[in-house]
Amino acid sequence: MTVVKQEPGPEDADGQGDPPGADDGYVPSRRRLDRERYRRDRARRATAVAALSTLVTAVVLYLVVVNAPGWPRTKETFFSAEYAREALPKVLEGLWLNVRLLLVCGVAVLVLGMLIAVARTLRGPVFFPLRALAAAYTDFFRGLPLIINLMIVVLGVPALRLQGVTVDPVLLGGTALTLTYSAYVAEVFRAGIESVHPSQRAAARSLGLTNRQALRHVVLPQAVRRQVPPLLNDLVSLQKDTGLVSIGGAIDAVRAADIIVGRSLNYTPYIVAGLVFVALTIPMTRFTDWVTARMDRQRAQGGTT
Repeated sequence: MTVVKQEPGPEDADGQGDPPGADDGYVPSRRRLDRERYRRDRARRATAVAALSTLVTAVVLYLVVVNAPGWPRTKETFFSAEYAREALPKVLEGLWLNVRLLLVCGVAVLVLGMLIAVARTLRGPVFFPLRALAAAYTDFFRGLPLIINLMIVVLGVPALRLQGVTVDPVLLGGTALTLTYSAYVAEVFRAGIESVHPSQRAAARSLGLTNRQALRHVVLPQAVRRQVPPLLNDLVSLQKDTGLVSIGGAIDAVRAADIIVGRSLNYTPYIVAGLVFVALTIPMTRFTDWVTARMDRQRAQGGTT
């Protein structure tokens, strides 16, 4: 390594020194330059190999599909450009219902899940009935298939003819989604609460905080921060499952596609609806991956407890 002495510039004469990132006179050694060049070359080769292998795989899959005996009929039935143009505006119109369900049910799921998780972690024999009810709730709705829950709520509640109870399939479908997903989210929150070391609660109590204050100001903030990635994954799943409210007759993206399919006997609208959901899900999935990687880096650097 060679160090070259640098003459003071105008900034040095003024006593302000070089700005951050300015040349400080350091000259990297030839060995370091060679090592960096080798790393760049290796990265370029890896990128080229990955791109080539991806292209070859895509070409092979394409040839296998288009040369299949039933491809012409499959193309006509599932990949018709005419029916895709007809279905896309109606599917997008129905998708707005799915987005609204996601926003409303997402908030309800987070709130209800947090309350259930807190109920399961309450201490003392006096809270045993509440803990038992919360445990029974999570066990039941985590074990009950979502499609059956939707059928029971969407089809069973109107059959009771209760006064003042809505029969709107959108509201009933959203209720069923909230009941099921709040059970999963409650377990995520509970895992986060139990992952906080007991010394945190003891330290809060030693500072004069009550159990409720320690839970609110010390335990819950750490628990929620740790469980952000799995919570986002649950929201991604909820976003897809909003399409199941169509079983009650609600006109969402899936139901809009189903109406066209029933009239035309062509399944292209289902492909259009599926691609729309994929396009809606991918950004949230990538955001989840980014949040997870960011929290991992902070945890490795000691920035997140």
